[in-house]
Amino acid sequence: MQRATPPRRRTPGGSRRSYAAADAGRLWKDWPTTGGTADRDLYMALAPMRVRSRHLAKNNDYAKRFFNMLRTNVVGPSGIRLQFVSKDDAGNLDKFDNDYLEAEWKHFGKKGNCTVDGRLSMVDCQKLFIETVARDGESIVRKHKGPWVRNKYKFALQFIEPDLLDHEKNLALPNDGSIRLGVEFDQWRRPVAYHLKRRTNADYLFSETSHYYDRHERVPADEIIHEFLIDRIGQSRGVPWMHTAARRLQMLGGYEEAELVASRTAAAKMGFFKNDGGEDYTGDEYDEDEGAEKKAPVMDASAGTFEELPQGWDFVKWDPDHPVAAYEAFVLAILRGAASGLNVSYIGLANDLRGVSFSSIRQGTQEERDHWRTLQGWMIEHFLTDVQESWLDAGLTLGGLMLPPRKFDKFNAVIWRPRGWQWVNPAQEGAAHEKAVKNGFQSPQDIAGAQGRDLEEIFEQIAAAKKLAERYGLSIDILSGPPKQPGGTL
Repeated sequence: MQRATPPRRRTPGGSRRSYAAADAGRLWKDWPTTGGTADRDLYMALAPMRVRSRHLAKNNDYAKRFFNMLRTNVVGPSGIRLQFVSKDDAGNLDKFDNDYLEAEWKHFGKKGNCTVDGRLSMVDCQKLFIETVARDGESIVRKHKGPWVRNKYKFALQFIEPDLLDHEKNLALPNDGSIRLGVEFDQWRRPVAYHLKRRTNADYLFSETSHYYDRHERVPADEIIHEFLIDRIGQSRGVPWMHTAARRLQMLGGYEEAELVASRTAAAKMGFFKNDGGEDYTGDEYDEDEGAEKKAPVMDASAGTFEELPQGWDFVKWDPDHPVAAYEAFVLAILRGAASGLNVSYIGLANDLRGVSFSSIRQGTQEERDHWRTLQGWMIEHFLTDVQESWLDAGLTLGGLMLPPRKFDKFNAVIWRPRGWQWVNPAQEGAAHEKAVKNGFQSPQDIAGAQGRDLEEIFEQIAAAKKLAERYGLSIDILSGPPKQPGGTL
């Protein structure tokens, strides 16, 4: 005999045991419940996001401030410097080769050498790279290597507008390969080539024919540096960093403009005199619908201006109260949200130091600098290392560097020195560093590296300063150890 299945008990609350974030109730109608892959979402949104991000960069004060912070803190005034640390057969630093390579790298980084157009220095390239990644979502740099390059190393860079990488080009290829948003991949999703348009649609002033845009160039992936922050698996193109803060900044800009206009209008107190025997009011501007003979009843509000109204016209007093009392709090709340979306501090983005204590600004500064250091490391790994290795390879193989090509691995030992920062309270931090070194918790190299400096260079400068002081009969008490005892012992 088949046993009857007992009725299913209904749990109080129904679907409340499920994830609340998946609730499809009427309060969440504006919250999407379906979506696409990373590339599908980018295909629909990449172009407008990039245009709007560029618009904010050109016209919004806070967006401009963000990009200035990015260039200043990630790259700095002197750029991320390179130090060669190759060693000889005995395991000691090869000072001669290292000094030679550093001098050649410095020469390559001068304006006129490192880019094919000769317009940028290496510091300019670093700033342009990080700003392009942030503003456009990605940076595309082509590496040119060969005898046609106009410098002694036969290697130079070319920055390419992301618009030229045709996101409309999507195609399935044999052997499970594909072209996604202009990037050609193999079956393992490794980039194989990039399909670049000859010119963008915005260059119509300089194009010869309209079909010029249909011409593409297939560039092998080993010639291209295409870098962006990867947020999702399968993502082929980058997303502008301002995509979450863009709406706030755009709306805030419009609100500030409207508040400014309203405040100016409110400050221009308007008064009217009524004359019972007056004629019809004609206004100041023509009404296009009524013809040029009849003028529309429009009057500009100006400070200290009074106008006579004709018979039959009345005036409804308009005395707006601007700026409103909640204006400052509202702007502060919007900027705090935008700063969170941009991953910077509100203090830095808004230039607002009111009500800031020493402890709070120190905590905020440390967190923000950790973010800048993260971006510095990302930029070194994804851009500068590729450029340095390609330059070294071209210089050794094409004769720009007077060193044997077979020792590439030896010469490729480098350390990058990004910029550092002075602390909020240098006296306290200096005492803490001194104590940490004495107790063995930190090395002098760590402290110098945190400030973007090389300890060996510091010692060389100190030694040179002591020799200069001795020449003039002076003494400098820097790193002075205890006096030597007789017999040569300390």
